[in-house]
Amino acid sequence: MSQIPLVDYLELGDAPHLVAQECMSCAARYFDRRNACAGCFGTEFRSVSVGTEGTLRSFTIVAHAAPGVPTPFVAGVVDVDGTSVTSNIINTPPDPEHVRLGMKVRLATHVVGTDSEGTDAIGFGFEPVEGD
Repeated sequence: MSQIPLVDYLELGDAPHLVAQECMSCAARYFDRRNACAGCFGTEFRSVSVGTEGTLRSFTIVAHAAPGVPTPFVAGVVDVDGTSVTSNIINTPPDPEHVRLGMKVRLATHVVGTDSEGTDAIGFGFEPVEGD
């Protein structure tokens, strides 16, 4: 079975994780390719692994989306050791009883589609940590 990450900054394998581009001047982190840092205009970056557990800092329950996108779902911002990650909150019902600010979450991967040759596209989200 073949898999590819849906985004370039998702590393698959035995321990899936995200990889950010960190500015060598001010340590700002980005999940996309940059020519210059938005914070200090530095032009040198290094790849850094981002942790897999964090805290939900902001969220919204999305009720209306583009055609074909199932709703409702939870879109959130997760603080992972000081790095902000925008992500869906998955594997939990999309309601205020199950999603709350400050909850502990961890990175989880899932299949978002499969092509005609059987290759799975793998996306990511964050799911609640048991017992939180």
